[in-house]
Amino acid sequence: MSKKTTSIPVNHFSNEYNLGIAIENISVEDLHTFKEAKQAHRHDYHSFFFLETGTVSIEIDFQKYNIKAPSVIYMHPNQVHRTIAFKNVTVSTCAINNENLNPEYLKLMESITPAKPLVLKKESFSIISEAVSLCKKISERKHDKLYHSLLKDSCNALVALAISQFIEQSKSTDKISRFGTVTKAFNEILELNYAMAKRPAEYAKKLNISTPYLNECVKNTTGNSVSYHIQQRIILEAKRLLYHSNKSVKEIAIELGYDDYHYFSRLFTRVAGMPPLTFRNKNLD
Repeated sequence: MSKKTTSIPVNHFSNEYNLGIAIENISVEDLHTFKEAKQAHRHDYHSFFFLETGTVSIEIDFQKYNIKAPSVIYMHPNQVHRTIAFKNVTVSTCAINNENLNPEYLKLMESITPAKPLVLKKESFSIISEAVSLCKKISERKHDKLYHSLLKDSCNALVALAISQFIEQSKSTDKISRFGTVTKAFNEILELNYAMAKRPAEYAKKLNISTPYLNECVKNTTGNSVSYHIQQRIILEAKRLLYHSNKSVKEIAIELGYDDYHYFSRLFTRVAGMPPLTFRNKNLD
């Protein structure tokens, strides 16, 4: 196993993509020719992978997915992922940072995270492929006076097409209701506050509703309580840090807002089904 770092590895834009946008096409037969993908990491940008041919096996936050073309994979900057295997793959990628994203699209992306890889219908993939092609052509016209604006706008159109597919899927599986709206708002503020706010009442206050009503909405929509979701989000981040960094359990506890190391260790054991160090050692191989 490769040496752990003091934190989760983060991939940044290379100097080639100093505008904060990258669009490219990758064609590889197997993972041996693309070894960097095997290492678990995060990005400091939003990533879309449009699988045109082949099959891919990936792991996103300890969940494994086997994906066939045509598909789209969306990776939020918070998500830790690695490629396990792939075969005869052709994939187009679009990477874009927050500064270049349409604010409306950014808000929608936060609401659909975490998004499972999505198989696309042929007609949907055809439109997306045309948008990818346009983005690539514009990316090559670096001498155009409005180059950055053209690239930004074309990539945002591509992002919008991809997001619409995820939203369409969620609409077909989730009943839109007041409960669902409150739950979505809770999930958004949970992502921003899980290391600081640990009690349901703190989230209810942020949403200007009562704690019992927040619990009713979340439980009606998801089947689980607000406390359950808070704890799951905290333990997910703890798992990321245990697996991908060499920080001690005490350091991780403090980073996640727990001064009482022993309480955090008991919480992790109850939620994850094993003590923190057991989880770390189990995943060393």
